[in-house]
Amino acid sequence: MRAIRRRELRRIARRRQRDVLRDVMLSARECETWLTLDELTKLTHYPPASISAQLRHLRKPEYGGFVVKKRPRTSKAVLRGEDFGTVWEYQLKRGIRRRLGRVRGPRARVRRALRPVAC
Repeated sequence: MRAIRRRELRRIARRRQRDVLRDVMLSARECETWLTLDELTKLTHYPPASISAQLRHLRKPEYGGFVVKKRPRTSKAVLRGEDFGTVWEYQLKRGIRRRLGRVRGPRARVRRALRPVAC
């Protein structure tokens, strides 16, 4: 009985990487801040490849259906070494699901789309 209680408490206390990243991105959104993968790595201590995978997951309807905006960062400084190339920055925006309309026919399906919500 003791082991069951400990296991239940452990499940509740643990936050998923996706949840941590979502909270960081939404708080940055409130400040109108765009974050690069390098900045997200420093904030969350997760590797960049994992962060980009979680950003992809956040677009899916089962994980919130967020709108992930992406744009190249413009820099006025001279870049050297590994900094060559395009540096992308990201911003997360809440999205809601709404019905577009019904398709009539033998395979009637409901088409759905994401509509951004104003902050």
